[in-house]
Amino acid sequence: MATTQDFRNGFAFRMDGNIYFIVEFQHVKPGKGGAFVRTRLKNVQTGAVIDRTFKSGEAVEEIRVENRDMQYIYKEGDHYVFMDTETYEQIHLPHEIVDDIADLLKENEVVTVIIGDDMPLLVELPNHVTLTIADTDPGVRGDTATGGTKPAKLETGAVVQVPLFLGVGEKIRIDTRTRQYLSRA
Repeated sequence: MATTQDFRNGFAFRMDGNIYFIVEFQHVKPGKGGAFVRTRLKNVQTGAVIDRTFKSGEAVEEIRVENRDMQYIYKEGDHYVFMDTETYEQIHLPHEIVDDIADLLKENEVVTVIIGDDMPLLVELPNHVTLTIADTDPGVRGDTATGGTKPAKLETGAVVQVPLFLGVGEKIRIDTRTRQYLSRA
């Protein structure tokens, strides 16, 4: 068992039969009354994000998690196939675990798979990925970097806003946390 003193971003625990990750937390000590902890929690099974307040010192059931580097190989039906880069063991992950990042996932990309209770809980992309623009409106002479943005469909199917001067076939860097254009690659 762990208490609210052990809370940190990425901390995993079981509550009400579900597994949650702490997205963010804040210890609050009001002038009157007892201290408490405000948290934002992500439900691993449903992907829903909820707000929850815990009394200071409240106990929760901690789940030990392990981060493994795995290479995305291909999609097979409703499952995504990943290979452990150390043991070369292949695992099939259901679309529920991968769907929120699937449109930024490229074959042979190395990602971090978070495993807890001997089952995969979450897939995390690197902070930045390099992708090719597959479709966008053509740039017009005179368009500059400060002029504005347009939607661009990437090779993986994701749509992001890019500067007007970029065209089809160009490689760009995307921040996977905010899904925003960073720079040319």
